[in-house]
Amino acid sequence: MNIPHNAWIVVLDGEKFLLLENYGDPDLPDLRIISHDEIENPATSEQGTERPGRLPDNGHGMSAVEQTDWHQLEQADFAADIADRLKHWAFDNRYEKLIVIAEPQTLGRLRKQLHGEVEARIIAEIDKDLTGLPMDKLEAAVKRDMKSL
Repeated sequence: MNIPHNAWIVVLDGEKFLLLENYGDPDLPDLRIISHDEIENPATSEQGTERPGRLPDNGHGMSAVEQTDWHQLEQADFAADIADRLKHWAFDNRYEKLIVIAEPQTLGRLRKQLHGEVEARIIAEIDKDLTGLPMDKLEAAVKRDMKSL
């Protein structure tokens, strides 16, 4: 599959987001960054309390309360924020075709949050983490992965 002219490509993981647009044609794509965002999301041990709480159990001892994973909660909030942005841009008719590229866990979180208007515009999904690549390698990887669909 080729990347259609003016198609938007969302590349994200739990902490970084790139939005690209194909300014070229399907046979010779020219991907350019039109938006980006990144959150600071330290490990849970650096965000929450020192230790999980404890409660009395049915016997004579105490039971630990499971610690909240603040890192994962922040990643889920980030995916929800990106889904909300995509919804607003869809309602503003800023794009017609969307390609979503995300590492599997983030892709799953994003899917749960996507509005039907956004889902209707998705032409491809790729479950890979490409956010750490420099732009030239990212563009080559997107082209290669789209050709294999």
